[in-house]
Amino acid sequence: MNVSAQAWTAESIPDQTGRTFVVTGANSGLGLATTRQLARRGAHVVMAMRNLDRGRAAAAGITAAQPDADLEVRCLDLADLDSVAAFASAAHADGLRIDVLVNNAGVMAPPRSLSPQGHESQFAANHLGHFALTGLLLDLLQHGRDPCVVTVTSIVHHGGFIHFDDLSGAKKYARVEFYDQSKFANVLFGLELDRRLRSAGSRVTSVLAHPGVSATGLQTSGPTGWMKLAGALVHRFFAQDVEQGVLPQLYAATAAGVEGGQLYGPDGWRELRGRPTVVRPDPNAEDPTTAGRLWEVSEDLTGVSYAFPASA
Repeated sequence: MNVSAQAWTAESIPDQTGRTFVVTGANSGLGLATTRQLARRGAHVVMAMRNLDRGRAAAAGITAAQPDADLEVRCLDLADLDSVAAFASAAHADGLRIDVLVNNAGVMAPPRSLSPQGHESQFAANHLGHFALTGLLLDLLQHGRDPCVVTVTSIVHHGGFIHFDDLSGAKKYARVEFYDQSKFANVLFGLELDRRLRSAGSRVTSVLAHPGVSATGLQTSGPTGWMKLAGALVHRFFAQDVEQGVLPQLYAATAAGVEGGQLYGPDGWRELRGRPTVVRPDPNAEDPTTAGRLWEVSEDLTGVSYAFPASA
């Protein structure tokens, strides 16, 4: 389905009263903007982030402007698979019903470091954590209202590839290249999840979104040195604001007629800016063989095996 690029804005979000959204990385950038707009339309939003103090401060900022905002702050460190498992366990214990999972959080181009489980930090936080989280929450999503998984990738997934022989970067690590790998993995995952959900006859849909070039803070919070300076220049001269950049993922999460397996991004030149529309993933990211291989590796590295329930 084509999106009317001139017509759809945050004001177009339908009423979300009675729906529950889990948004990762909800304390800043795209995650905070997503939370704010969903809460404005009546959703209950579970704000999942690593730092609870920052999360509570972000939630307080929203409720100061929207006193009726229905927000809940929970701790989730996507780079730590133990934290992911604890988050999912608590969601089940609390009987949390989830309608939409927005896999939004990410880190960009930090110096090489390893997660508690020994995985390269960008691959761990941007891909493996979301892979595990989605698998562990899939049974809760299955009973949601128009249940959907929205995985947020980046325009830089174009040209990315998976270093299957060096996922941890032990042999050779390049910050940007490994960021691109993690965003490429997001697309492989989102499309393969869609295939598997369809095959199982599941009610859950899997879609993707990317914000083009947006001033989220991601370009300056992770990089150091000249890369941090370059990020600041991109912010000032090229990036669209966060409220514009967040529209593709909001559309994917809330609009009528969204179809599984689609990628939503800006409609402008080279998908850098603009209104949300359907865009095509990198052709290499549409390869089911590569996606299947990544899926198997991800199950091995996370210890999470997916169970695909059919329609409830």
